[in-house]
Amino acid sequence: MARDLGSLQILTPRLLLRPTQMPDFEGWASFMADPEATRFLGGAQPRALAWRGFMTMAGAWNLQGFAMFSVLERASGRWVGRLGPWMPDGWPGTEVGWGIIRACWGQGYALEGAAAAIDWAFDELGWSDVIHVIDSKNAASQAVARKLGSKLTGTALMPAPIDAVVDIWGQSRAAWRAQRTAAR
Repeated sequence: MARDLGSLQILTPRLLLRPTQMPDFEGWASFMADPEATRFLGGAQPRALAWRGFMTMAGAWNLQGFAMFSVLERASGRWVGRLGPWMPDGWPGTEVGWGIIRACWGQGYALEGAAAAIDWAFDELGWSDVIHVIDSKNAASQAVARKLGSKLTGTALMPAPIDAVVDIWGQSRAAWRAQRTAAR
């Protein structure tokens, strides 16, 4: 699935979503070093480990043609998180996930960006359903999933090295499109 990654962008009213680029690393590393922001994402990471995760995301874009987008505020150009399609080997399904820097919590960025990423995953990747892997204690992400129209569908054991039981939220492409049409 060849994509022109240099020109791929999704614009929402307040956000720019695009594939990972080198200038994003400082924001990524700061985000991954924040223990509160990463509490449900495996915990804070030292810079060297954050670098490896960052490069994994960039590699996924180049080898799969998709991965989580870097999220930038359109008004400031500031990197504020990463979200979008994610499906590593052994993953419980076709996920659209999110992680936003703590300074931007409560502003609706996860919801706005995830909705755009779900549209893209269904339209461009041809996915038939989407899941969100959410820790059972992560009330904020559960609220985002509900606002997206996703439902709790069960639990799954994540592949190594995660080895944790998580809640799986999700919906079909048909349900997503019906909800989007009804909202208009």
